[in-house]
Amino acid sequence: MNSVIREQILDDDGLNTIFCEIESTLNSRPITMNSDDPSDLEALTPNHLLLMKRKPNLPPGLFNKTDNYCRRKLRQIQYIANLFWSRWVREYLPMLQERQKWHKQRRNTKIGDIVIVVGSIAPRNSWPTGRVSEIILDRNGLVRQVKVKIGYNVLTRPVDKLCTLFELD
Repeated sequence: MNSVIREQILDDDGLNTIFCEIESTLNSRPITMNSDDPSDLEALTPNHLLLMKRKPNLPPGLFNKTDNYCRRKLRQIQYIANLFWSRWVREYLPMLQERQKWHKQRRNTKIGDIVIVVGSIAPRNSWPTGRVSEIILDRNGLVRQVKVKIGYNVLTRPVDKLCTLFELD
């Protein structure tokens, strides 16, 4: 937290707001699948348990043209929240992606697995989840790329840019 805020000067309201933003970020991470329905890709999050919905509906600030101070404070808080999000994704998601290069054979991604797409340009607190619809093997028979269905779109991604949320066995 100190490394994200750095030399930013925040009053009590600003600090409280940034803590609420960070709490929302931490509680929006997927834990497991919400249902057994294969067409339902929404993952269960701590926010589902705390708020009974996926993420809180935080209202945007209402500003007048003369309200420069409030807009500047909101931009500062949004900037800090974006810094936290980028650091969270950079440090948290690699912990979920087990990499034991050449030491131990790990499970290949299979058709039907539910995955989080890592490295996508998604807004803060958005975890794009999809279902693996097709696998692309290399010459050794290992999965190197997959086609992931996210909503109505199908994306081709390398397996190192995916984080398996739920394995279909």
